[in-house]
Amino acid sequence: MKKIVLSGLIIITFVINNLIAQTDSTKNNPFTFEASYVGDAFYNFYGGIQKGATFLGMANIKIGFNTEDAGLWKGGELFVNAANTHGGDPSANYIGDYQVASNIEADELTYVHELWFKQSLGKSTIIIGLQDLCAEFISSEYAGLFLNSSCGVHSTVASNFSVPIFPLTAIGAQFHYNFSSKFTLKVAAFDGVPDDFSFNKYNLNWNLKKEDGYLLFNQLTYHNTNETKPGTYNLGFYYHNPYTITTQDEDGQIISEKYSKNYGIYLIIDQILYKNNSGKELAFFLQSSMSPKKINENWYFIGGGFHLTGMFSKRMNDVFGVAIAHAGINNSLGNETTIELSYKAPFGDHFFIQPDFQYIINPAGTEKKLDNAFVGLLRMGFSF
Repeated sequence: MKKIVLSGLIIITFVINNLIAQTDSTKNNPFTFEASYVGDAFYNFYGGIQKGATFLGMANIKIGFNTEDAGLWKGGELFVNAANTHGGDPSANYIGDYQVASNIEADELTYVHELWFKQSLGKSTIIIGLQDLCAEFISSEYAGLFLNSSCGVHSTVASNFSVPIFPLTAIGAQFHYNFSSKFTLKVAAFDGVPDDFSFNKYNLNWNLKKEDGYLLFNQLTYHNTNETKPGTYNLGFYYHNPYTITTQDEDGQIISEKYSKNYGIYLIIDQILYKNNSGKELAFFLQSSMSPKKINENWYFIGGGFHLTGMFSKRMNDVFGVAIAHAGINNSLGNETTIELSYKAPFGDHFFIQPDFQYIINPAGTEKKLDNAFVGLLRMGFSF
């Protein structure tokens, strides 16, 4: 299966690149294209469920279309992101952690991850279509270096209710308004329950039903525009009204579960602490969120860390980081904390390697007490 996917990706890349090369070089091409592959070689040294190794990967093809460059109208953009995920399940089979050590862990899937249209009008932007929530909300620029899933989307959001994030995204609409260079407001409404892959194989079967409810996100962003130490501060609120999730088990039986309303708040800070003219930069990030303890198993999350670019004078584009992610879990197993060290080294514009180590204190993703786990991942990626 992986050979078929990668062969198809190479063929599509060749065809599109040839079409782009044949266009008039004096005009802006309205199409953009990117193909990428990311793979994680994983090993659990000790603790968790069991020692062992596995490999998992994700391939993406992204195509954009700009209406202005096509000679149509200003401010329009169409975007498609198709994906394939494959390989092992480190957290499910080896670690047993709640927060999920690899942010590309998913089932064997080939599907459309994003398909949306964006229109900018002055200070306003509207986005409509199939969307990934964390592309615009609840994400940290500097936490994006790390591989643990909670550094991308807080576990309080990813685990407590249905939310349109990797791998299952949803239909929605967003409205952004830039009050000034310092303040931006983002408001979004999504289908409350994306249709499960058991009913929606390629994520192209979008059924908006009353029992799905709706999901609302609001985020106010402050941009500190200080030239030497810029930063970004995000304050957000989310609400999910009562909804029903319908899934299908391995025997084909339909299972429906009803959930009450849910809500919460979050704060995200990205702040540069130091930078110089040679390109060295030290930044700090903080992530926190909270939901009602009575109705949420993971009722709070707090994380943070440091992000250092240009540690070595001969490798100024390399990035080193240390992070901690703590999930406050309201059950008999107790809280889970992950400490992560990561180093990303690009080679040219199209390839990188990233060794990553995580120490997971009290893995809490199963129904039994597990020993602390120490795991290593070697992420490799290329794009063109």
